[in-house]
Amino acid sequence: MMRKRKRLRLVRAALLLIVLACLCGLAWEYSLSVRHRRAQEELAAAAAPLGTSESVPETEEAVSEPAPEMQTQKDDTQEPAVMGKLANLYAQNNDLVGWLSIAGMEIDYPVMQCGDNQYYLHHDFYGEEDKYGCLFVKDIADVDTPGTNFIIYGHNMKDGSMFGDLDAYREEAFYREHTELTFETLYEERTYEIMAVFLSRVYQSDEEGFRYYEFYQADNEEEFLDFYDNVKALALYDTGVEAAFGDTFITLSTCAYHEEDGRLVVVAKRVG
Repeated sequence: MMRKRKRLRLVRAALLLIVLACLCGLAWEYSLSVRHRRAQEELAAAAAPLGTSESVPETEEAVSEPAPEMQTQKDDTQEPAVMGKLANLYAQNNDLVGWLSIAGMEIDYPVMQCGDNQYYLHHDFYGEEDKYGCLFVKDIADVDTPGTNFIIYGHNMKDGSMFGDLDAYREEAFYREHTELTFETLYEERTYEIMAVFLSRVYQSDEEGFRYYEFYQADNEEEFLDFYDNVKALALYDTGVEAAFGDTFITLSTCAYHEEDGRLVVVAKRVG
């Protein structure tokens, strides 16, 4: 009888330790989530309201009117100024290439790019190690003069941050309430209409499959239609949004768990 009681006490103590460990883990995850959200709010506050298009001059001399005979020369050599919304953030980190937002969703983040395509998977805007990482595009993407398609990557976080919100697009009813997204580069604001939402995965080199993540430029209509037809065929529902050769896209890609190396993909067509 004494042995049974002792075993029972040990079992209860072990269960208590497990429960405490789980609670500590949840508390730690919550604290990280709160810290991340605060950091993102600070980044958003550092940027001007979406839609600001005024350039931020570096000096008073930059806004003075040049002499007529110097006007042409100045225009030929001067690089475009970063738009007001992003000028302050760009001054802090030149890896910044834009800002992605979807009205009514948590997605409202800076987008980064550097030579190491893995870096912003695990680092925040300030270069600190962070499991949330940043939204980013690979070094192959040309954001300023985009080709047919460019792809933004982000983590699918359980707390809904980063690209965690994209899971909601699996439901057509949600899509109907959130049909557009805005991507602001350093120099212009672009509007996109969501064309298709689908599930995919990363394929091994010896496997056949539609590798949406390798498509950046269609040099002819055949290449364009190969991408477009595959996207439409895989779509979870019909958005009614169509495209033709010459249109350009933005693709949002995040992890999905319907299968190993699964991906959830949102493709949107530029409309403005």
